[in-house]
Amino acid sequence: MIGLVCAALLGVAFYMEHVMGLEPCPLCWLQRFAFMAVAGVCLLAVVHNPGNVAGRVYGGLLAVAAGSGLALAGRQLWLQNLPADQVPACGPSVEYMLEVMPLAEVLLTAMQGTGDCAAVVWRFLGLSIPGWTAVFFTALVVVGVLMVFRPQAAPKVG
Repeated sequence: MIGLVCAALLGVAFYMEHVMGLEPCPLCWLQRFAFMAVAGVCLLAVVHNPGNVAGRVYGGLLAVAAGSGLALAGRQLWLQNLPADQVPACGPSVEYMLEVMPLAEVLLTAMQGTGDCAAVVWRFLGLSIPGWTAVFFTALVVVGVLMVFRPQAAPKVG
């Protein structure tokens, strides 16, 4: 179920990009990858059909992947709330950076964010796109933590 929610959220992101014309910033790309990581963990868990211990491991992996996305969304929200004179300069597109820079440098630059990341281009119920991703990542972290600390099922007798 969580994997389907992540797939739906990625579908919304691609709709916003290709239909609404909203160009994703570097932090948006990384948040997409975090949703993909969460969906990947869920897919592995479904295929593996884990027991109690492995289920806790998958819950921990879910919490880590979602926590990473939450940190990225938090960084973008922080950039969006900076005073205009403190916003970093706009950088090149992710596609261009991947062509001319090593991957490690692209990731570092993307995690720091650019002026593009500070632009609020869409709002719903008062929250910008990273605000909504933070809501979803927070819920996913909670689910992952609950999976880690859930009570063990009693062994079946007879």
